[in-house]
Amino acid sequence: MSTSSAGRWAVVTGASSGIGAATARQLAAAGFTVVLGARRIERLTALAEEIGGKALPLDVTDQESVDAFVAQVPECHVLINNAGGAKGLAKIADAVEDDWRWMWETNVLGTLRVTRALLPKLVASGDGHVVTVTSVAATGVYDNGGGYTSAKHAQGALHRTLRGEHLGEPVRFTEIAPGAVETEFSEVRFAGDKERAAAVYRGITPLTADDIADVITFAVTRPPHVNLDFIEVKPRDQHSATRMHRHE
Repeated sequence: MSTSSAGRWAVVTGASSGIGAATARQLAAAGFTVVLGARRIERLTALAEEIGGKALPLDVTDQESVDAFVAQVPECHVLINNAGGAKGLAKIADAVEDDWRWMWETNVLGTLRVTRALLPKLVASGDGHVVTVTSVAATGVYDNGGGYTSAKHAQGALHRTLRGEHLGEPVRFTEIAPGAVETEFSEVRFAGDKERAAAVYRGITPLTADDIADVITFAVTRPPHVNLDFIEVKPRDQHSATRMHRHE
């Protein structure tokens, strides 16, 4: 049984592409009025027109941008913390601090800024729900991924702490931890190298952005007393962040 989403407002960060855009579409189809936030406002505007949503510029690494964004959100019943990403694939001995700083600013502090700013509206809604998209990297580690895995571990810890801090209040918390999803993620990690990005998914059938959006939409349309705390989603071909069955 799902709940009616008519009259409910959802905020999606990182909504200009990938999981964010797919989630915005599915939430709109489920009846939500969707506020889309991202830096690429031209993409957002086109998507907002398509789904009848509201496009607003948002840079989660900038507190002033977050404040301006939240000031234009009239209500918030659902927040999808989707903005994030990875840069580089270097050993810790060769770590590029600027890459680490960007990953922590985007994944961890970005989630903190947006969630902290919208929590009063989420609680005031009487039935709020925070969904944070982390990764299988939030619970495991792998060689050359220290910057990303440490950021995702921290993001997951932040989100899970909220569950206890707001126990007894009318707000739910769900963490979605995807495995291999074929989006622009790997292109960003490899600085636009499309061939290297494509190799990540070669020989497997990866998840799509719509697969994750399906799960998010399911979670936020459960009855108010149902809290799906943690959902890890991987392709059938993937066992862990480093182990996959690649078909010839």
